[in-house]
Order: sequence, then C-alpha cells, then structure tokens
Amino acid sequence: MSHSPAKIGFVSLGCPKALVDSEQIITRLRAEGYEISASYEQADMVVVNTCGFIDAAIEESLDAIGEAINKNGKVIVTGCLGAHGNTIHEQFPDLLAVTGPHAAHEVMTAIHTHLPPLHDPYTSLVPPQGIKLTPKHYAYLKISEGCNHRCTFCIIPSLRGDLVSRPVGEVMQEAENLVNAGVRELLVISQDTSAYGVDTRYRLDFWNGKPMKTQFLPLVEALGELGVWVRLHYVYPYPHVDNLIPLMAEGKILPYLDIPLQHASPSILKAMKRPAHSENTLERIRKWRSICPDITLRSTFVVGFPGETESDFNYLLDFMQEAQLDRVGAFAYSPVTGAAANTLPNPVPEAIKEERLAEFMALQATISANKRQQLIGSEMVVIVDEVSETGIVARSVADAPEVDGIVHIPEIAELATGDFVEVRITGADEHDLFASLMIDKP
Repeated sequence: MSHSPAKIGFVSLGCPKALVDSEQIITRLRAEGYEISASYEQADMVVVNTCGFIDAAIEESLDAIGEAINKNGKVIVTGCLGAHGNTIHEQFPDLLAVTGPHAAHEVMTAIHTHLPPLHDPYTSLVPPQGIKLTPKHYAYLKISEGCNHRCTFCIIPSLRGDLVSRPVGEVMQEAENLVNAGVRELLVISQDTSAYGVDTRYRLDFWNGKPMKTQFLPLVEALGELGVWVRLHYVYPYPHVDNLIPLMAEGKILPYLDIPLQHASPSILKAMKRPAHSENTLERIRKWRSICPDITLRSTFVVGFPGETESDFNYLLDFMQEAQLDRVGAFAYSPVTGAAANTLPNPVPEAIKEERLAEFMALQATISANKRQQLIGSEMVVIVDEVSETGIVARSVADAPEVDGIVHIPEIAELATGDFVEVRITGADEHDLFASLMIDKP
C-alpha cells in the first residue's frame, strides 16, 4: 500500500541570509521525503520564513502569515520576525508553531509534530549541494551567523545572536559541491563577512587534507581557486580588507566590494555606533582604485537618522561626490522596535527625511549614469541570467543579482543561463547597460 508524500508550501522573505536558511530547511524536508508545493491549496502545511528588520519588512511578513492562514490554515512561522513569538501568537493564535531565525532544527521538529514524514528511499535523496532557491547558475554561500556589533539602528544581534562562524572546511565543502553542481557564481554573505573567524580565534580546520585557518583571507583565497565568479557582500571595512584588493587585481575574485557604510558624518556615525571615519574611507578607496582600477564599490546609507542636521546631510552629499561609488542603496531612517536609536534626541521630521532621500538618490543617479556612459564602446565578459525570444538578460562583474543593474542584449543566440559571453557595450541608462554579442557560443 502506497502513500503520497506530505507536501509543504514555503514562503521565503527577507535578505539572502534568510534565503539560505530557507534553502537549508527545504534541503532537510526533501531529504526526509517531503515534497515542496507551489500553491497553498495543494500544500498540507505552509512554512513562512519572515523578515523583521524594518517596518515595511514586518508588514510584508505579517501579510504573508495572514495570507497563508487564510488560504491553508496550517502554518509554521520562522525567521527574524519569529523572534517576537508572543506578539505573533497574539495576532495569529492559530499558528502551529513560531521559531526565531536560523532555527532549522526547531522548524523540522514542529513539522514532524504536526505532519510526520513518510520515508521513501527514492524521494529522500537530495543532491550534495542541497536544495537551492536561486537559479542554478549562482548561489549564496553563508559563512557565519549573527553579529558582534551593536549599531543603534539595528536589532539583528537580538534576533540572530552574536557572531558564529562556520568551520572553513565545511564552508569549502559546500562551495565545492555547488561548483560541481554547475554553479558559476558564488555570492559570499553573512551579517559581518569580514569578521569571519574572529569568534573562533581563527581555529585551524582542514580542507582537502590540508590545514587551513577559519579566517576571512584564507577562505577568500581558497574560493578564488574554484574557477567561478566569487562576489563578496556585507564586508565591513576592517584594515585587513585591504589585503583583498590584490586578489581582485589578479583576477582571482571579482573586483566587487559591498561595504555597508551607512553614513559619512562623524557625528552621525558616532550616534550609530559605527566605528568608521569618512576621511579614512576616502583615502582607502583611492588606494583600492590605484591597485585595482576596475573595482566596483557598492554601499548602503541611511538618511534622516535621529540628530542628523542639514550640515550632517551636506557632509554626506560631499562624501558621495568625492567617493563616486558605483552602486548605492539608501533608505530613510525608520524606527525599529527594540533599536537603541529610538531613544535618541532630535528625530528628523518625516517630510525632511523624504526630501533628503530624494536629493541623495538624485545625486547618486547622476553619478551612476555618468559611470555607465563611460562604459559605452568597451568590451567585457558577462554572465547570462535569462534567454528568451526577445533577447538575453545578463550581468557584468559589477552587477550582483537582484540588487544591481543588468546588461540587455537584444539578440537571439544559442546560449544558456550561466554561460559566460563577451559583449561590446552599445548604450546605457542610470543603472543598466545595453550590449551586442561579440562572438557566438562555441
């Protein structure tokens, strides 16, 4: 007598770090014979992985929970918003279970309680790289969890705890499994990527039988030997980050650095408890570009932080003019429940926040457009993300998926996602490039 495997619906919200948590849970589900349902109606149960970082993300998570309950009824909540379990249970008393972030074991326990697995040796097999929610040609590689900083605007440490680095051998094994499965681009992520290994005192581990420190630079050097694009995100600019730039200049990893600077004004950085100085940052940027002229620098900023004066904001604008960053994201400060910044004096009125955000983004749009225009006529290698009857969507080394720009290629060619192809840039707008193929796929 046969039984159909239980089906789990899955909703994954939030940042790439949360996406990796979802991938880990889904990998365990598939290993135990559960199937993943694409609809609420066909699912026996739904898991919602939530985000709780800012108000808009909280609202989106609450809406997703409500939708799952209305359309299915049997719902487990996990993720950052799940750290506020009592609040969620008060709003949604019929939830089966609520767990916090990075809690695969707790989620699986809850699923086992309400929907025991039906073991089948044929459906229980999963590939070595696990189940991924990204396209097959790129994957996020999470190297640590949590953060040791106590930035006043952030509640991540209270949600995900202090820094916990994965053993370097384990990270490298996952990376190799992904590459062997066809991944062509590894996006290295964590809450504080360049702090990797600090919590373990750079404990010695082994990779391919050789000793290797659980430390940022040795890890990046090893990843650079795998023959794929390696892109670094959320890299706090500690002094040792300077050692990465020669690797970029030598082509071992992508010349791309995502550094969350948050602001430039010394007084605002102090209020944020961000131990950084914009003057030092500008000097280091100049040094990085002298070593690796093609480096792409990405960052995020907060405008309208409590106490931000017109002088502080103008200081930030002057910094942006000088830094000429390639990719920039920004948002107006929004109070987050539990953040220390909520108690700071002199909050900025909402209308002024929005005015400053618009002015900031207009400046960056001009900088970005000028940088894109300078690329017209150049040649570069891009990675193919999508092939359709109307053309090809690709990305350059300067473009991380979903957060940066794309390269439009309005040609029909026998290419597949994940292919690398050489193009000539023919046009540009503020964020994207337009190109023509230089050679056909061999």
